[in-house]
Amino acid sequence: MPIDDTIAFTPIGIAVLTVSDTRTPADDRSGDILVKKLTDHGHSLAARTIVRDDVSALTAQLNAWIDSADIDCIITTGGTGVTGRDVTPEAFAEVCEKDIPGFGELFRMLSYRSIGTSTVQSRACAGVARGIYLFALPGSTGAVKDGWDGILKDQLDNRHKPCNFVDLMPRLRER
Repeated sequence: MPIDDTIAFTPIGIAVLTVSDTRTPADDRSGDILVKKLTDHGHSLAARTIVRDDVSALTAQLNAWIDSADIDCIITTGGTGVTGRDVTPEAFAEVCEKDIPGFGELFRMLSYRSIGTSTVQSRACAGVARGIYLFALPGSTGAVKDGWDGILKDQLDNRHKPCNFVDLMPRLRER
């Protein structure tokens, strides 16, 4: 779908959360790739951190960022697999008011092109919490690239037509 170049680009504040028991700022390659992609596209990095695979720690960090005036969107990388330590979707379930099921479905379709049936092990997901978008990507560098390049780059661009997530932001808190 096309980008309408007659519309001015609207940058948004995006927070990047790496979910891992082993990553550090020195070796967080997936987080680094995501930050580069979103800033190269014109968005601002509103916050970035690494949190261990723990539902309480994740929900605390998500809630803090959801309440921040500088953050419009949170993208996580990691913790979406099926092992006992993978708990990002469970943390999202605790904070999200609405799920965006099509995100995970589309992510797995795109990922299938890269990794075949192994994509069924991904629990990539998305939702809305108190007017903030949350997107959970797997922790691999390939998954971050697939998620950003194949979905988020366009959906977080207000010029993307026929519709995009940015245009809906003013209405996310409607009741």
